[in-house]
Amino acid sequence: MNAPFEPILDIRGLRTIFRTRGGEITAVNGLDLTVAAGETVALVGESGSGKSVTSLSVMRLLTRNVGAIAAGSIRFRSKDGSVRDLVALDEQQMRKIRGDDIGMIFQEPMSSLNPVFTIGDQISEPIRIHRNASRKPAMDAAIALLEQVGIPDARRRAGQYPHELSGGMRQRATIAMALACDPVLLIADEPTTALDVTIQAQILDLLLTLQRERGMGVLFVTHNLGVVAEIAHRVAVMYAGRIVEEGPVAEVFRNPRHPYTLGLLASMPRLGEATRLKHAGQKLAAIPGVMPSLANMPDGCAFSPRCRFAINACRVAVPGLAAVDPAHQSRCIRWQEVGQ
Repeated sequence: MNAPFEPILDIRGLRTIFRTRGGEITAVNGLDLTVAAGETVALVGESGSGKSVTSLSVMRLLTRNVGAIAAGSIRFRSKDGSVRDLVALDEQQMRKIRGDDIGMIFQEPMSSLNPVFTIGDQISEPIRIHRNASRKPAMDAAIALLEQVGIPDARRRAGQYPHELSGGMRQRATIAMALACDPVLLIADEPTTALDVTIQAQILDLLLTLQRERGMGVLFVTHNLGVVAEIAHRVAVMYAGRIVEEGPVAEVFRNPRHPYTLGLLASMPRLGEATRLKHAGQKLAAIPGVMPSLANMPDGCAFSPRCRFAINACRVAVPGLAAVDPAHQSRCIRWQEVGQ
């Protein structure tokens, strides 16, 4: 995939913390990431790696008095061409951006759809707020959006409540809601996790089509590397709050240079492999151990307790991102030996 590289999101040194009874923990630690217009960047990693916290930080939707952005900047270019640091904006200013310049699709549609309002009312709400539209034009626009995302009999569906729709239809409705005001950036936080494989493929095809038509930048949060291969231009692999490898999808998949990325790719099941492994008396590859607690991080590289490449130097200091090539980086002091 090729994308025009005109940055709309530029995250630098982002550090997001949570205040707990046991003290302060860092969920995102020094994250740098950019998304360009027309580009899809996939943020990948295990549960607890900091992917969703990153997306919530961009949207400034962290739980008040618990989660907070402690450092860094999130520079965003709006539709009018102005560039602002989202970290510096107050809540009233952020409300003008959410749902208008930035749309978000959440992992579970039932948690982002209000059960007491109809689908049409919920999709038309951002149009009424951000476009100052009256009720009927906003509802007509909502019905048109439902048709665009592939929901049949859209006018009737617009009058139904979330529980009256299937899981796939609810997710299409949340996509329509996220796109209601034609955002320049779409954040999709594992939008296909709760769907079966057939519906998942339909949703991914829909997102690709809508992105091509609208030229949006997309930050796609997922743990599914198969999805990444299908939709993304670049991939950023995240572990314990840090990006450990980043680069073009084809390059990272062909030439992984961090042990964690290597382990994730080796863990992917392939067609017919289960049968072959069963006959050979083997199991699918797995990364040993578990991700460390953010409240008790090991010294040095956070992945070192699980890494077969680890040496004493890995446990001394957190490695920086090394340039594998100009577009490909790895946070590993032994990256030249990984994947060989």
